[in-house]
Amino acid sequence: MEKLITASEPMTWQAFKDTLIQNPDKFLQFQYAEEEFVHPSFHITEIKQASVVSVDCGGQMNTWTEVIVQLWEPPVNEADRSMEVRKALSIINLVEKSLLLNPVATVKIEFGNSKFDTRQMYPGELTTEGDSFTVGLIPDYTQCKALARLQCCGKTTSGESGCAPAAEKATVKPVLELVEANAPACSPGCGC
Repeated sequence: MEKLITASEPMTWQAFKDTLIQNPDKFLQFQYAEEEFVHPSFHITEIKQASVVSVDCGGQMNTWTEVIVQLWEPPVNEADRSMEVRKALSIINLVEKSLLLNPVATVKIEFGNSKFDTRQMYPGELTTEGDSFTVGLIPDYTQCKALARLQCCGKTTSGESGCAPAAEKATVKPVLELVEANAPACSPGCGC
C-alpha cells in the first residue's frame, strides 16, 4: 500500500483533484468507517460549492468555501468494480464547465446509506494498492473558533465574558426551628 496523502488539515479541492489526476487508471473507492466501504456501484450524484458565512460565539465573522462531492449507492448493486478515477474526473470536468470550483475550498465527501447516517466527511488518507485508489474518510467535528483563537466565547447578559468563572453565589441555608411535640399546632386561618 502506498500512502499518497495523509491529511492532518482539511484538504483543498485542488490538492484532492491533483491526486486524482495522478491516478487515472485506478479504481476509486471510499472507506467511510473501519472495514466499511461505499459499495462499488456508487454514483457521484452531484458536486456542490457552498460559501459559508458565520458569526462565532466570540462575535467574529468567519467565511470559507467548501466543495462537496455527494456519493450515492443505488438500491440495486449495478457493478462489482467501482468506477475508474478517470470517470470521476470526467464528472468533475463536466461540473467545472458550468461551475467554477474554488481551488482553495475545503473538500468534503457526503455519503450515507441504510447503515450509516448521511454526513459530510473529510478525505483523510489517500492510498493506492494494486489497481485501487482509496479515499479514507474522516468525520467532521464541531469546534469553538473563539477558543481556538485563545479568546472567550459569548458574553453574559451583564456583559461579562462567557469564559469567566461564574461568581460564587451566596447560598442561603434554611433555618430549622425545633418545636416541642405538644406545642400548639397550626390551624386553618391562623396565619402559619
